[in-house]
Amino acid sequence: MRKLAALAAVVTMSVGTLTACSGGGDYCGELKNYAEAVKNADLKDKASVDKLQGEAKKLSKSAPDDLKDDYKVVLDYIENAKKADGDTGKLTELNKKDGEKMGTASSAIGKHAKDTCKVTVEGS
Repeated sequence: MRKLAALAAVVTMSVGTLTACSGGGDYCGELKNYAEAVKNADLKDKASVDKLQGEAKKLSKSAPDDLKDDYKVVLDYIENAKKADGDTGKLTELNKKDGEKMGTASSAIGKHAKDTCKVTVEGS
């Protein structure tokens, strides 16, 4: 269960709670929807993962070019979480395998959100 909590922290780190958004056009506005999806995400719940995946896909399309690779990492992670179908063991293995990559991508996204959109992302 402790490892599952760590997995949830890694995913939450990608967006967390946002405050204030300005500049950056659609991207900054879409961060709010994605943040809400992440905030309410339960990787063991198919509907929750589907919502998170949908918001991440929308956000990745409006993301700046220098974040495209980071969003690919996030989307791949979510896709693999979806394939785990709520299985705690599979989610734990996913975190072991891709957690570090996810953390790096999340940090880059969080830094950009703060610098460009004036958005604070907890955990980044």
